[in-house]
Amino acid sequence: MSQLPFSQACVNNRQPILDTLRPLLQSCSQILEIGSGTGQHAEFFATALPSLQWQCSDRIDNLAGLNQRITMAQRPNLAAAIELDVDHWPTLPSVDAIYTANTLHIMSATSGARLLAHAAQQLTPQGQLLIYGPFKRHGQHTCDSNVQFDRFLQARDPSSGVRCLEDISAVAHQHGLTLAAVFSLPANNLLVQFIKD
Repeated sequence: MSQLPFSQACVNNRQPILDTLRPLLQSCSQILEIGSGTGQHAEFFATALPSLQWQCSDRIDNLAGLNQRITMAQRPNLAAAIELDVDHWPTLPSVDAIYTANTLHIMSATSGARLLAHAAQQLTPQGQLLIYGPFKRHGQHTCDSNVQFDRFLQARDPSSGVRCLEDISAVAHQHGLTLAAVFSLPANNLLVQFIKD
């Protein structure tokens, strides 16, 4: 287990995220996770939500460690991860929910817009797009730690950075996704729910 990719943040935030996701996903059967990373969220959520088929995805350079965790988890509702790059979206079956955590701020705004556009096409009518991570509200950071985090991100990659929820919502709306709910979670993060019209 020590050789598996690991994120302490995933351990810290998984229970509050699950508590928020559980009632939202009650009527869902298939969920696509974009940017599954270490796979810790997927393993934890698939175990807690056994009636939900959880499909992980990530860029090709992350698949080996991700699939190692999935194989070791031996969950019947957790399939092998697939390659997915938001800039080169594959042809996939429709799903009634899409989940992504801590992805929008590490990709460019253009890639983020592509994620929203493709997610809207991938979802069935009334399907949900669920996005977890830090956001600005009305153009302003919500806490000092997010200011520092944003500076760190942009110093590493000027095209990245904490996104403004209102900007994300405007782009989502262009693709038929309506902001339905915003949930405040620990560590100054949000879980945002969009519904496909």
